[in-house]
Amino acid sequence: MLITQLKAKEAITSLTAGKKVFIINCHGCKEVRFPEKEAARLQKELAAEGNVTGIMTTDYICNPENMELRLKKHMSKIQEADLVLVFSCGVGVQTVSEYLEDKMVCAACDTYPVPGFQGVTPLEYKCDQCGECYLNLTGGICPITACSKSLVNGPCGGTKNGKCEVNPENDCAWIKIYKRLGEIGQLDKLGHTREDKGYAKFSYPRTISLKGKK
Repeated sequence: MLITQLKAKEAITSLTAGKKVFIINCHGCKEVRFPEKEAARLQKELAAEGNVTGIMTTDYICNPENMELRLKKHMSKIQEADLVLVFSCGVGVQTVSEYLEDKMVCAACDTYPVPGFQGVTPLEYKCDQCGECYLNLTGGICPITACSKSLVNGPCGGTKNGKCEVNPENDCAWIKIYKRLGEIGQLDKLGHTREDKGYAKFSYPRTISLKGKK
């Protein structure tokens, strides 16, 4: 269970200024507190500027198959946009970002934890609900959950051949972030310094391994 809260209006409009925007709303998790009225007001203001190519409201974009099916219906409007702005928890933003590799995908919300069930992604959870989403600076890849050490300002010295020092089966999160930012022309964002709040004590990348299981 979790709570999503809109980022500051100034933070969102700084992302959308001068860009064509496609908006995605996720209303999937009934347990989630989603700022629906606030989001609708902000989206109305953005649309009034004439730069919104389309708005899609759906559920469970954290489910890749469901998300892909829904996005395909809007792909022409998405391709017209410079930026895809996602109003959801961090899991939804990352799912969309992974699918739309050639698009800048940004989070409009921060996510906060409340004990309970989260979404429909039973095998992999990519949001630690830290309350200060960095996805807009890291190409839609969360450094807190994707990096085994939860480093927020670049890789450690132990990465080798693009793999993680802690778990060599995992790709280095910061190599992935670097490649992703390069693909969308946002490498300048690597110059932003992020405050380290001790995320490493929370968790390593959370996955369930089914190897050897029957």
